[in-house]
Amino acid sequence: MKIDDKDMRPIWLNDDKTTVQVIDQRVLPHKFIIADLKTVDHVITAIKEMFVRGAPLLGVTGAYGVYIAAINASDKTIPDDYLIKECNRLKASRPTAVNLAWAVDKVLAAVLKEKSPSGKIDTAGIQAAKIDAQEVENCRNIGEHGVSLIEKISREKNGSTVNILTHCNAGWLACVEYGTATAPMYAAFEKDIDIHVWVDETRPLNQGARLTAWELGRQGIKHTVITDNAGGHIMQHGMVDIVIVGTDRTTGTGDVANKIGTYLKALAAKDNNIPFYVALPSSTFDWTLKDGIKEIPIEQRNPDEVRFVQGLDDNKLRKVMITPENSPAADFAFDVTPARLVTGFITERGICRATPNNIKELFPEKF
Repeated sequence: MKIDDKDMRPIWLNDDKTTVQVIDQRVLPHKFIIADLKTVDHVITAIKEMFVRGAPLLGVTGAYGVYIAAINASDKTIPDDYLIKECNRLKASRPTAVNLAWAVDKVLAAVLKEKSPSGKIDTAGIQAAKIDAQEVENCRNIGEHGVSLIEKISREKNGSTVNILTHCNAGWLACVEYGTATAPMYAAFEKDIDIHVWVDETRPLNQGARLTAWELGRQGIKHTVITDNAGGHIMQHGMVDIVIVGTDRTTGTGDVANKIGTYLKALAAKDNNIPFYVALPSSTFDWTLKDGIKEIPIEQRNPDEVRFVQGLDDNKLRKVMITPENSPAADFAFDVTPARLVTGFITERGICRATPNNIKELFPEKF
């Protein structure tokens, strides 16, 4: 994605190969700050405090975290037990998105096969870069497959505007490039298909209003920010043609964990006969789980994310309290949408229904 005519991604390794640099997404869209991650503690803070977020990007960040662990080992032999301990810390930094643990384990497994310190460092860097590149390619393919859904609706509407609703941010900021839910939108825009995107603000951190709206605006895509609870209303009044969201963990049986509020959008879509699609790379499937509601861990974050909102005031970022000072709050970060409410999945291999058999047809090696 271009930022001020410069090609940018949300994460990259700096030129001297000692520091991972990321866009600090906490302060977007009002400020653009690049943060340096030089230690595993820096990487963990960036993940926990949501400098970086979104399932694919968390995976890439975790992969580079293993590389940072290797180059910063105080014992220059880089002991295996040290790497395993640091990797366990990385994986524990956020519990819901499966990409984080998947990527860390993938890099670690390759590194543990190496005996020499240089071999471990080189392998960690190579594997992290491969995961980075693969997630970009996955998202590009998601866009190529998913755009067919938008093209079909456009034809049915004789070229009039296709109205898409999305929730949270599943764009390039969450996925290195293209995004998952946004990838078909970008592909449609490039094909000059007339689209308009309804952007849920997505409480509690307003990642739709802050990040998705910023992304789409930079690309020149028509969009409108709406309150989370407006989705049902605009669906009832025929103002939504298709819903496309991302996911942080999806079971092999089709249950979908995504940002809190996704389940309610799926219910409204079902009630109004609107297709509800989930876009994801294969790295976001958790093939070990059967029942998403019972088995997917739901992260509960600091209640102050509910009690306070952040905005720009007199050119300064400020947080203001919106609840009574002594009122308790709960901050559930995700919910689970059952497979029965999902029309289908848009993956790097194609589109399938949200059933074990249909998922298996795309990914037979996982079953």
